[in-house]
Amino acid sequence: MRQVLQELGSGKTVLAEVPEPGASAGSLRILTRRSLISAGTERMLIEFGRAGWVERIRRQPERVRQVMDKVRTDGLVATVAAVRSKLDQMLPLGYCNVGEVNDALDAPGFAAGDRVVSNGPHAEVVAVPVNLCARIPAAVSDDAAAFTVIGAIGLQGMRLAAPTLGESFVVTGLGLIGLMTVQLLRANGCRVLGIDPDPARTALARGFGATTVELGQGEDPLTAAAAFTSGRGADGVLITAATRSDEPVSQAARMCRKRGRIVLVGVAGLQLNRADFYEKELTFQVSCSYGPGRHDPDYEQGGRDYPLGLVRWTEQRNFAAVLELLASRQLDVLPLITHRFALADAPRAYDLLAAGQEPSLGVLLEYPPRSLGAPGARTVRLAPEPASAPGEPSVAVVGAGNYAARVLIPALARSGVRLLGIASYGGVSAARLGHKYGFSTATTDTAALLSDPRVNTVVVATRHDTHAAFVQQALAAGKHVFVEKPLGLTAGEIESIEAALQAAPGPQRPLLMVGFNRRFAPQIVRMKALLQAAPGPKSFIVTVNAGAVPADHWTQAAAVGGGRIIGEGCHFVDLLRFLAGAPIGHWDLATAGTAAAGAREDQVSITLKFTDGSTGTLHYFSNGHASFPKERIEAFCSGRVLQLDNFRRLRAYGWSGFTTMNLWRQDKGQRACLAAFLTAIREGRDSPIPIDELLEVSRITIALGEAARR
Repeated sequence: MRQVLQELGSGKTVLAEVPEPGASAGSLRILTRRSLISAGTERMLIEFGRAGWVERIRRQPERVRQVMDKVRTDGLVATVAAVRSKLDQMLPLGYCNVGEVNDALDAPGFAAGDRVVSNGPHAEVVAVPVNLCARIPAAVSDDAAAFTVIGAIGLQGMRLAAPTLGESFVVTGLGLIGLMTVQLLRANGCRVLGIDPDPARTALARGFGATTVELGQGEDPLTAAAAFTSGRGADGVLITAATRSDEPVSQAARMCRKRGRIVLVGVAGLQLNRADFYEKELTFQVSCSYGPGRHDPDYEQGGRDYPLGLVRWTEQRNFAAVLELLASRQLDVLPLITHRFALADAPRAYDLLAAGQEPSLGVLLEYPPRSLGAPGARTVRLAPEPASAPGEPSVAVVGAGNYAARVLIPALARSGVRLLGIASYGGVSAARLGHKYGFSTATTDTAALLSDPRVNTVVVATRHDTHAAFVQQALAAGKHVFVEKPLGLTAGEIESIEAALQAAPGPQRPLLMVGFNRRFAPQIVRMKALLQAAPGPKSFIVTVNAGAVPADHWTQAAAVGGGRIIGEGCHFVDLLRFLAGAPIGHWDLATAGTAAAGAREDQVSITLKFTDGSTGTLHYFSNGHASFPKERIEAFCSGRVLQLDNFRRLRAYGWSGFTTMNLWRQDKGQRACLAAFLTAIREGRDSPIPIDELLEVSRITIALGEAARR
């Protein structure tokens, strides 16, 4: 299928061929008929992408600080590689979609053939969770319905402003959202003053019943607002403009009456004058997109609706309310349509927006008709299939996220293996990386890829909660498996993986490897060699300055990311197990804080006791400073000490003939880890990490993670 994408690095808009998304439980797979380009939001994205480096830096100073912190801790080369990887991404454009339901699995209230709106992107087929979809009434055309999501943004801003019959409101910025907000306020019985520099837009606002201020003609908005409200001041102001200037908010404060309400629906500078707000006791609020539920994974992705009696207006209910207003003609959006483009001409539509030379407002993309029920092209051919060679890994990659794109896939491409297929949930990232690194196919059909008889090796780099299932599927098909950490999130998953490995078909058991890369880092390999020659038990201290991660981030959720100990701490449990060279006989854990104050799973100290008498202490802290090394490993034995900082500087104290081993660039062993796995396949060896160690580390880390949550 075709989808509109933006190259993040260059800002160029392209119409790319990507795999169709599959149908999943709780989502609708929709055949698109129309989509609306958001002239405000999408123009900002295009302008930012096409801006020079100086302008990008000026617009995102917080990103610059993050980059400088990374340079200080990880080094310039690693930082440049990370930034380039980020800019190499393709960004799906669009969020105002109208189409026909093709598949509705576990989606109550929807059926195949329903016309629906969704926040799906500009693509011929979209897959959208049910709480971000709404059925279109028969009286509403596809063209009109395409404005629903934009209308919901304005409606949510209006709900926050809480207008009442007869009040006076100002709408600053008469783009699509602003003009729909004018109509919504009028339908709510309010008098409206609209402000914009564009005479065509102010004319539309007057047609919808508003009084207007035409900034382009030099009209003073403060004077106009005073006259409009007979000197009383506006009851409220909704800012629907998109600007970096502080003036709209400052102006809104001066327009309002005492205890007036200001809601920022668009984008504006927020260097506020306290006196403007203090003296009038003004209320200022920023509106969050379509309404309650926005950015809540349980609501949007999990399909868990909010009770009507407690949350009257959710995202989906706001969509439905806009559609009802369109059906009753209280909202009229057809005058807002200025341009129509066939999907094939989508890049030309974005050039129109970026140039800004021709007035535009509502820009519709029209899609060729498609038949319901026809099987979709979930796999696309990218390149000829490479010739096979006996014993050579023929690789399929499942997952195309940041780590796969930056580390795993480039390492695979350099290794000379056959790159047969790459899968991702949405298909866009798979197609992008597949083209870049020479994969034969890109797909959203992971099951078909895992069962492909031409594939003998699978690399799993998906979200943590999917690892165990994909590993079991690949092992059941007799494939060698390299899976990014963690191997699984529960003890039951580890047991199932072990059983799948034992039952795997074929004359030789397939290799199973977890990406515990730090044991392959060159400085760790040197430390291991030095420690093996030293007599007696060893004492290890690993300090991880992990940095804070928001509590609602997916890695923190026990059922999704496993939490930070299972999801990331497993690296360091494995590292200690490798350096000690003996099984873990006992472990203990202490978390910072108290039960009453809220103990923190990502502020823990873990003690491991090894069967040879060695000990290891892992301090995993999220409350440190970014300038301190992220990872420090110290080893004490036989009157000697080794200290490794951030996988760049290794110092030795008391070791004859060895003092330092410093690297120009950070090397955590990722490439060496993957290379060792591929070499083992080529040469018919056992897995580079013994399976007993993989299972031991996985089980103990899961137990530690569960203990940290208690």
